[in-house]
Amino acid sequence: MSNLDDVGERDGWRCWLCDEPVDPDASVNSDLGPSVDAGVVAKGKKGGGGTERLAHRACNTRKGAVKPVVAWSPDLFVVDPAPIAETVERLRRKGGREVVARCPSRADADQAADWLVDRLSRFAPDLSVTTQVEPGGGQFLLALRTA
Repeated sequence: MSNLDDVGERDGWRCWLCDEPVDPDASVNSDLGPSVDAGVVAKGKKGGGGTERLAHRACNTRKGAVKPVVAWSPDLFVVDPAPIAETVERLRRKGGREVVARCPSRADADQAADWLVDRLSRFAPDLSVTTQVEPGGGQFLLALRTA
């Protein structure tokens, strides 16, 4: 297991699950205190050690041994958003392109695209993605494509 300070510095003291800041000086027994999530293993990589990531103790405990849930920002206007963690897993495995949300306007879609690329830069820093916004049926589709 890595040193908590090393993992925290590498991850910019942000929780990989909720994307909120983690106080490096908080007690590790506090819900908002820092912890290392050692259970982050990409599927299909047998024998490969998982990447340790920084998480709040409460986020890490709540996740337990189940797949993480990464919420879309409540400030975005997206319809039928795809689950982010599962989308990342599929794109890692298969590559290609996947539609992840619908938006009522181009501005909403552009805002969601910018947010999603920024969020994935911390949630899945090893996955290089670009976004596409395409009009269709009176709405705009937001898609992720592996680079």
